[in-house]
Amino acid sequence: MRPSKFSADQFLSSSLLKRQEQNALRKLRVNDQLIDFCSNDYLGFARSEKLSKNTIKSSAKLKSNGSGGSRLLAGNSVYAENLEKYIAKFHNSEAGLIYNSGYDANVGLFSAIGQKGNIIIYDELIHASVHDGMKMSAATTYLFKHNDLKHLEERLRIAEALPDGRQGIIYVAVESVYSMDGDYALLKEISALCKKYKANLIVDEAHATGITKNDGKGRVQELKLEKEIFARVHTFGKGLGCHGAIILGSSLLRDYLINFSRAFIYTTALPVKSLVLISEAYHLLQKSGSDMKQLRKKITLFKSILSQDAQTFLIESQSPIQCIVISGNNNIKKMASSLQNKGFDVRPILSPTVPKGKERLRICIHVFNTEKELRSLCSAINDCFEKKMTEK
Repeated sequence: MRPSKFSADQFLSSSLLKRQEQNALRKLRVNDQLIDFCSNDYLGFARSEKLSKNTIKSSAKLKSNGSGGSRLLAGNSVYAENLEKYIAKFHNSEAGLIYNSGYDANVGLFSAIGQKGNIIIYDELIHASVHDGMKMSAATTYLFKHNDLKHLEERLRIAEALPDGRQGIIYVAVESVYSMDGDYALLKEISALCKKYKANLIVDEAHATGITKNDGKGRVQELKLEKEIFARVHTFGKGLGCHGAIILGSSLLRDYLINFSRAFIYTTALPVKSLVLISEAYHLLQKSGSDMKQLRKKITLFKSILSQDAQTFLIESQSPIQCIVISGNNNIKKMASSLQNKGFDVRPILSPTVPKGKERLRICIHVFNTEKELRSLCSAINDCFEKKMTEK
């Protein structure tokens, strides 16, 4: 028998030690006592008493707890199919298919469409779930520099120029609002390039759902690009305060995913009670226009109160995601720790989650954050930068 160089525990310990030496070790923590500037619960739906009461009322007659199996076995229901139709209509799409999470949706979509000979061109800041889906596929993949139209077109030309026998279907993957920068994709321009090169555009609307000016329907609808998009992914765990996701597209795409998306086929379906919560969140969303306006005002206020020194390090963003870039895991962890000690739940985003040198504070603004809280947070951030400038 061939002896193993390392035991499993030695490998685990060595890997964790290496990450600790890089000052990038992740740990779970609970900060219930801190003011929330961390979660993706932009509209406060995850803590909404109204949403909770509506869901309990609508679920009162339901007898099931779990779904009992995958959608292809015991887990399907009339309720699930009607909800998919309702959400698809809300987002002006032909059809939709619900997944258990945004991660599952992206893995399920990209692993299923990424057949041998096909090409996926993706923005370098695309979410990890898309990367994992592409790794599970047989497609050839190319990245393009973030929001760089010239570089995207270069990639599209390469894909178009492949020899006849190798040219396959071309897909382009972007996020409408980027999760770690908070900025917008140049959807109109990217869509035009995709049309020019006969590529299929896929848009992850995770961080746009619930926050856009059109009743939170997302950036694609805000720009009236629904007919130009091959697939959209809307998640329910951020602005909607629930859990799960839906892939929107044609009925043909829905049928294809039901047959070839392993992340859909081989997982237990969401229970009907979870679907009721999603349904009630969508109904509440349509009555939340004033909250969305308040959220935008608070984002503007936050940016305006920051000192000029702090603003220099702020990534330009109109979304609730506001990021201050400070190079180095140790530096950003110190700043986050200082803010947490003052009562603010602000988390550092470390490399390798973001590229080395682009570590940042990721600050999420919510409708429930008061003006006093926003001013106090900005004051604390400004103090950190004043101290930083003094030390120089």
